[in-house]
Amino acid sequence: MSKALVVGYGSIGARHVRILEESGHEVAVVSRRRINVRTCYAGLDEALQQYEPAYVVIANRTSEHRDTLQSLNRAGFTGDILVEKPLFEAPGDLEPGGGSGRVFVAYNLRFHAVLQRLKTLLQGERMLSAQIYVGQYLPQWRPQADYRTSYSASAGQGGGVLRDLSHELDYIAWLFNGWSRVAALGGHFSSLEIDSDDVFSVLLETPGCPVVSLQMNYLDRVGRRVVIINTDSGTIEADLVRGTVTMNDQIESIVSGRDDTYREMHAALLGGRHETLCTFRQGAEVLDLIAAIEQAAGTRQWVSR
Repeated sequence: MSKALVVGYGSIGARHVRILEESGHEVAVVSRRRINVRTCYAGLDEALQQYEPAYVVIANRTSEHRDTLQSLNRAGFTGDILVEKPLFEAPGDLEPGGGSGRVFVAYNLRFHAVLQRLKTLLQGERMLSAQIYVGQYLPQWRPQADYRTSYSASAGQGGGVLRDLSHELDYIAWLFNGWSRVAALGGHFSSLEIDSDDVFSVLLETPGCPVVSLQMNYLDRVGRRVVIINTDSGTIEADLVRGTVTMNDQIESIVSGRDDTYREMHAALLGGRHETLCTFRQGAEVLDLIAAIEQAAGTRQWVSR
């Protein structure tokens, strides 16, 4: 089993720690706060020197991801690295480089059993149109905390639906082989006390499907995550919340626990099974798509890749 180091101990960092420990790995944490974990370091350099991890999970604020990865490069870290999504808050010229080993981005929904089944059903199909919807009321995300103080509420910290819910942007590229051009409308429209975007409507042309529409928001009081695809053979609906895949009138129930996608992602990375993982370059391409969506929304014009 690997010695893992998790940088950051917010809600997602704590989840990574718990899942890695449950999977039998030894885990240490880098955090500036006093936290109740077995091994904790105040700084990354100290942790690398004293703990000597083989695997690093970057789970601090999105706005800190780039500096953390650069620090690993400067330290000559040669192990595997998983960066929480999104990779950075904006596109940049940073490459994995330095001494670092393989770098992946934690788009764990690629490992969701419903999406895995959908991808299988789409093999050999000619896709005609796709509708994707994701929404969840931001104040309900972390009921124990004030949503107004979360990074999600702050554009400066990398918050907003385009980045928070960029899983959809990643699996659109994964299912439809990237994108060709995009149009969009979006921004902060609700009464939520945030300065980040809370609604976006995106229209994409992709190599695998000529018409893809995406609706995303911080507003749905009942969380929804649904993909509907029309093909020459019929209609497939994948509901990630209910755990169902419907092909025309045939409904298939698929069990997927809350932590299963994370557990499968870590196992695949550490086991050398990288075909489903989001690579550094693919994670950077999601940032390019986010920038294109924001440009399209600002200019009210199509943006081509």
